[in-house]
Amino acid sequence: MSGARDHGGGLDDVVARHGGARDAWVDLSTGINPVPYPLPALPAEAWTALPDRAAQQALEDAARRFWNVPDGAAVLAAPGASSLIARLPALAAAGRVHIPGPTYNEHAAAFAAHGWDMSADNPDATVIVHPNNPTGAWHDRLAPGASLTVIDESFADVAPDRSLVAQTARPGVIVLKSFGKFWGLAGVRLGFAIAAPDTIARLAGMLGPWPVSGPALQIGRMALNDTGWAEDTRARLAADAARLDTLMTRAGATVEGGCPLFRLYRTEDAQGWQDRLAKHHIWSRVFPYSPKWLRLGLPAPDQWARLEAAL
Repeated sequence: MSGARDHGGGLDDVVARHGGARDAWVDLSTGINPVPYPLPALPAEAWTALPDRAAQQALEDAARRFWNVPDGAAVLAAPGASSLIARLPALAAAGRVHIPGPTYNEHAAAFAAHGWDMSADNPDATVIVHPNNPTGAWHDRLAPGASLTVIDESFADVAPDRSLVAQTARPGVIVLKSFGKFWGLAGVRLGFAIAAPDTIARLAGMLGPWPVSGPALQIGRMALNDTGWAEDTRARLAADAARLDTLMTRAGATVEGGCPLFRLYRTEDAQGWQDRLAKHHIWSRVFPYSPKWLRLGLPAPDQWARLEAAL
């Protein structure tokens, strides 16, 4: 599991391979909301002072309200969901972990780096991505038996009624949340873990002091308290996903899955589709394990005409 892993993004390498100016490319290879939460004006001390406990607590309180966290669970803000994924395997002694695939590959890489073996037979830990990336499949219930269960809900804010956050009152269940996807601010590097208080305390110790920057604390708190923006965004994402499906099916692709933040299509030759779109400086996502799957994020409002012309 060492070395570079397959991900979306990486536009610098794309430009080096296909040419063109970086800002002339339309990057549809990720599942990030292309209409981000509007950045608020921030107080100067958000940039100049070490983040205090009150600011972190205000953010975590906003997260608790937004996600309806049960009374028996605690919330931890972290510098991105990826930083949590890398640390979660250390919460238990290495054993067997089951990660149904295909799915987001950082989970398997993190567990392998901590000495865990991949096995569906009597696993000591289970990881599910909910909804799954890239298929968009949801999990209706948790599999019994594992002492550690990780539920990655990085894309779940498109359908809060499908969240499994209520399960975090159970020992050993951890839900991860990403701020960068739904709110479209991946550069803020903000993520959350929701779990039993003793689990959250251990994770907090792994992260050390001041894990989240002052600006991220302020932006995250304001965004999580803005429930009206979230409701409007869900409606827009759903409409844009349907629009993208219409364009792609007219062009000859078949809808395979996805969620409102990204769409997965079946094609005759995914690499060929990616190459043709790249000639128009539009970047898409293909997968090493499927020659037919093509994934697209949603275009920004001013990018639809370019995609339509390319298709």
